[in-house]
Amino acid sequence: MKVPFITKAEVEEIVKTYPTPFHIYDEKGIRENARKMNAAFSWNKGFKEYFAVKATPNPTILKILHEEGCGTDCSSLAELVMSEKCNIKGQDIMFSSNDTPAEEFKKAVELGAIINLDDITHIDFLKETAGIPKTICCRFNPGGIFTLGASGEAVQVMDNPGDAKYGMTEEQIIEAYKRLKELGAEEFGIHSFLASNTVTNEYYPALAAILFKLAVKIKEETGIALSFINLSGGVGIAYKPDQTGNDIMAIGEGVRKKFEEILVPAGMGDVKIFTELGRFMLAPYGHLVTKAIHEKHTYKEYIGVDACAANLMRPAMYGSYHHITVLGKEDAPLDHVYDVTGSLCENNDKFAIDRELPQIDKGDYLVIHDAGAHGFAMGYNYNGRLWSSELLKREDGSVIEIRRAETLEDYFATLDGFWDIQ
Repeated sequence: MKVPFITKAEVEEIVKTYPTPFHIYDEKGIRENARKMNAAFSWNKGFKEYFAVKATPNPTILKILHEEGCGTDCSSLAELVMSEKCNIKGQDIMFSSNDTPAEEFKKAVELGAIINLDDITHIDFLKETAGIPKTICCRFNPGGIFTLGASGEAVQVMDNPGDAKYGMTEEQIIEAYKRLKELGAEEFGIHSFLASNTVTNEYYPALAAILFKLAVKIKEETGIALSFINLSGGVGIAYKPDQTGNDIMAIGEGVRKKFEEILVPAGMGDVKIFTELGRFMLAPYGHLVTKAIHEKHTYKEYIGVDACAANLMRPAMYGSYHHITVLGKEDAPLDHVYDVTGSLCENNDKFAIDRELPQIDKGDYLVIHDAGAHGFAMGYNYNGRLWSSELLKREDGSVIEIRRAETLEDYFATLDGFWDIQ
């Protein structure tokens, strides 16, 4: 059962200042989860989690995580600048991008970020635009189809590695390290991302084994001993209440076993382990709160809310499940079946389809769970819908605004002279 971190009474107080819809985050939950993450990998002296900024690009969130020892994983100029403004600099930033513009490489070098090169051709591009830094990372793509377990079942993947646009082949990455060493690089790392939102404790250990074995091969063939291995993201969450979520302590222990089995015998026991989680770090600690404003009785039963796919696009884009709690009716029987819809002129603008819920009345507040990552971040302005506010429930229970809602003035700001049109 999923339990919201805010109550009906709290929402009724919040909306006196900040109307629905809004995204709200739980500081207490975020901090506790970050500490659990660090504890799971405490066996590795150099461990660092680089939070994936793209998941929840808000300075307040980045500062909270930085206070808990996390760095940032950036993939654009704006994300680099946001990190800089949060006083996150140097090797507390991992810059992992692809098809990277020159200005972004320049900014990453200026900040002293660890640059993760997506392709072997980017070596010369980086050399010409910003210079080769002393510390560098390369992204690996093993190709094929990534599977787990004796059954050989494929995990939920963003793309099968062989079809993905990211990373280098084994032959390319070995050649890349040789070339980078010739150009003056002194410290090296490797990175790989094979799967998205895995709900299994076996993904990270399986990926670790692949990268650890490759690290040993790189040392044997080039003489380069990698300083760090970045397992990237892919550890997911249980969106459905009947799913069993990941156990980060078990995941950390699984990686440790592979580390001692593969790297330690090869004399590489000092390699640092990095991660770049976004969803696991933030998704459960963010809600989209919305209000029921319409009901419709045609061929189906519909509840219309004041949020739409522009506030949370995952259900519309991927058909993703997000659990819904009707505040004040947590214990009521689930004896109604609704489609919960937004206002966009698109039929896929639905947060739930044929969902069993308690009776919903106009004026009820709905919590859409697990919207703390890839929620607000993927918002857009289609149909002229404005961005909602972001709020933070602090550890003491108070609520503050950490991003104001967009206004019509904001929406039209880039249209020079709009307000002067007669």
